[in-house]
Amino acid sequence: MEKSVDGLVRVGDILDNPHHYSFGAGFEYPQEKSALSKAIKRLRENGFVDFVSDKELILRLTDKGRSHALWTRLKFEDRKWDGKWRMVIWDIPEKRRKARDLLRHQLKQLGFEKIQNSVWASKKDCTLILKEYIKKVGIEDWVKVVESSSISF
Repeated sequence: MEKSVDGLVRVGDILDNPHHYSFGAGFEYPQEKSALSKAIKRLRENGFVDFVSDKELILRLTDKGRSHALWTRLKFEDRKWDGKWRMVIWDIPEKRRKARDLLRHQLKQLGFEKIQNSVWASKKDCTLILKEYIKKVGIEDWVKVVESSSISF
Protein backbone atom coordinates (compact mmCIF):
# COMPACT_ATOMS: atom_id res chain seq x y z
CA MET A 1 0.00 0.00 0.00
CA GLU A 2 2.84 2.41 0.70
CA LYS A 3 3.87 2.05 -2.95
CA SER A 4 0.46 3.26 -4.12
CA VAL A 5 0.80 6.30 -1.90
CA ASP A 6 4.28 6.86 -3.27
CA GLY A 7 2.85 6.63 -6.79
CA LEU A 8 0.23 9.26 -6.02
CA VAL A 9 2.88 11.59 -4.69
CA ARG A 10 4.99 11.09 -7.82
CA VAL A 11 2.07 11.96 -10.09
CA GLY A 12 1.62 15.15 -8.09
CA ASP A 13 5.31 15.85 -8.41
CA ILE A 14 5.10 15.46 -12.19
CA LEU A 15 2.24 17.94 -12.31
CA ASP A 16 4.00 20.43 -10.03
CA ASN A 17 7.46 20.11 -11.61
CA PRO A 18 7.02 19.17 -15.30
CA HIS A 19 10.42 20.65 -16.24
CA HIS A 20 12.17 17.89 -14.23
CA TYR A 21 10.57 15.22 -16.39
CA SER A 22 11.03 16.87 -19.78
CA PHE A 23 14.69 15.84 -20.01
CA GLY A 24 13.85 12.31 -21.07
CA ALA A 25 15.71 9.16 -20.05
CA GLY A 26 18.64 11.04 -18.48
CA PHE A 27 16.60 12.00 -15.41
CA GLU A 28 16.29 9.51 -12.57
CA TYR A 29 13.66 9.95 -9.90
CA PRO A 30 15.13 9.63 -6.38
CA GLN A 31 14.77 6.09 -5.05
CA GLU A 32 13.80 7.13 -1.51
CA LYS A 33 10.17 6.92 -0.56
CA SER A 34 8.03 9.99 -0.21
CA ALA A 35 7.47 11.54 3.21
CA LEU A 36 3.81 10.49 3.13
CA SER A 37 4.53 6.82 2.43
CA LYS A 38 7.23 6.82 5.14
CA ALA A 39 4.78 8.33 7.63
CA ILE A 40 2.09 5.77 6.81
CA LYS A 41 4.60 2.94 7.10
CA ARG A 42 5.73 4.25 10.50
CA LEU A 43 2.12 4.56 11.71
CA ARG A 44 1.41 0.97 10.64
CA GLU A 45 4.60 -0.37 12.24
CA ASN A 46 3.68 1.34 15.53
CA GLY A 47 0.16 -0.09 15.38
CA PHE A 48 -1.63 3.28 15.09
CA VAL A 49 -3.40 2.63 11.76
CA ASP A 50 -4.63 -0.26 9.61
CA PHE A 51 -5.68 -0.39 5.98
CA VAL A 52 -9.41 -0.92 5.46
CA SER A 53 -9.08 -2.11 1.87
CA ASP A 54 -6.26 -3.41 -0.29
CA LYS A 55 -7.81 -1.85 -3.40
CA GLU A 56 -8.16 1.71 -2.10
CA LEU A 57 -6.03 3.85 0.15
CA ILE A 58 -8.35 3.99 3.16
CA LEU A 59 -6.84 4.03 6.64
CA ARG A 60 -8.49 3.65 10.03
CA LEU A 61 -7.18 4.37 13.48
CA THR A 62 -6.62 1.34 15.67
CA ASP A 63 -7.55 1.43 19.37
CA LYS A 64 -3.91 2.20 20.13
CA GLY A 65 -3.91 5.03 17.57
CA ARG A 66 -7.15 6.47 18.92
CA SER A 67 -5.81 6.38 22.47
CA HIS A 68 -2.56 8.04 21.40
CA ALA A 69 -4.46 10.74 19.51
CA LEU A 70 -6.70 11.47 22.52
CA TRP A 71 -3.75 11.71 24.93
CA THR A 72 -1.89 13.97 22.52
CA ARG A 73 -4.92 16.20 22.03
CA LEU A 74 -5.45 16.47 25.79
CA LYS A 75 -1.80 17.24 26.32
CA PHE A 76 -1.75 20.17 23.88
CA GLU A 77 -5.31 21.49 23.88
CA ASP A 78 -5.86 24.88 25.43
CA ARG A 79 -9.58 25.18 26.03
CA LYS A 80 -11.20 27.58 28.45
CA TRP A 81 -11.42 26.14 31.98
CA ASP A 82 -14.91 24.88 32.88
CA GLY A 83 -14.41 25.64 36.60
CA LYS A 84 -13.89 22.01 37.65
CA TRP A 85 -10.78 20.43 39.04
CA ARG A 86 -9.95 16.83 38.15
CA MET A 87 -8.18 14.98 40.92
CA VAL A 88 -6.55 11.58 40.74
CA ILE A 89 -6.07 9.87 44.07
CA TRP A 90 -4.34 6.52 44.41
CA ASP A 91 -2.94 3.95 46.78
CA ILE A 92 -1.35 1.48 44.38
CA PRO A 93 0.53 -1.37 46.09
CA GLU A 94 4.30 -1.71 45.75
CA LYS A 95 3.96 -4.88 43.68
CA ARG A 96 2.30 -2.68 40.98
CA ARG A 97 5.01 -0.01 41.14
CA LYS A 98 5.48 0.11 37.35
CA ALA A 99 1.78 0.87 36.84
CA ARG A 100 2.01 3.59 39.51
CA ASP A 101 5.06 5.13 37.83
CA LEU A 102 3.34 4.99 34.45
CA LEU A 103 0.24 6.71 35.86
CA ARG A 104 2.41 9.42 37.41
CA HIS A 105 4.21 9.91 34.09
CA GLN A 106 0.92 10.26 32.18
CA LEU A 107 -0.40 12.75 34.72
CA LYS A 108 2.74 14.86 34.38
CA GLN A 109 2.38 14.78 30.60
CA LEU A 110 -1.18 16.11 30.94
CA GLY A 111 -0.05 18.95 33.19
CA PHE A 112 -1.36 17.61 36.49
CA GLU A 113 0.12 19.14 39.62
CA LYS A 114 1.14 17.17 42.66
CA ILE A 115 -0.85 18.12 45.77
CA GLN A 116 0.43 15.21 47.87
CA ASN A 117 2.43 12.08 46.98
CA SER A 118 -0.60 10.22 45.64
CA VAL A 119 -2.99 13.12 44.99
CA TRP A 120 -2.69 15.08 41.74
CA ALA A 121 -4.97 17.77 40.25
CA SER A 122 -5.58 19.47 36.91
CA LYS A 123 -8.00 21.90 35.27
CA LYS A 124 -8.15 19.81 32.07
CA ASP A 125 -11.40 18.04 31.24
CA CYS A 126 -9.97 14.53 31.04
CA THR A 127 -12.07 12.46 33.44
CA LEU A 128 -13.39 9.97 30.88
CA ILE A 129 -10.06 9.26 29.21
CA LEU A 130 -8.39 8.89 32.61
CA LYS A 131 -11.01 6.39 33.76
CA GLU A 132 -10.56 4.38 30.54
CA TYR A 133 -6.79 4.45 30.93
CA ILE A 134 -6.95 3.37 34.58
CA LYS A 135 -9.21 0.46 33.67
CA LYS A 136 -6.99 -0.53 30.72
CA VAL A 137 -3.89 -0.58 32.94
CA GLY A 138 -5.82 -2.64 35.53
CA ILE A 139 -5.41 -0.33 38.53
CA GLU A 140 -9.05 0.71 39.00
CA ASP A 141 -9.20 -0.92 42.45
CA TRP A 142 -6.57 1.51 43.76
CA VAL A 143 -7.24 4.73 41.81
CA LYS A 144 -10.08 7.25 42.02
CA VAL A 145 -10.79 10.15 39.67
CA VAL A 146 -12.75 12.99 41.25
CA GLU A 147 -14.26 16.15 39.76
CA SER A 148 -14.65 19.08 42.14
CA SER A 149 -15.55 22.74 41.81
CA SER A 150 -13.02 23.71 44.49
CA ILE A 151 -9.97 22.38 46.27
CA SER A 152 -7.64 24.04 48.73
CA PHE A 153 -3.89 23.78 48.38
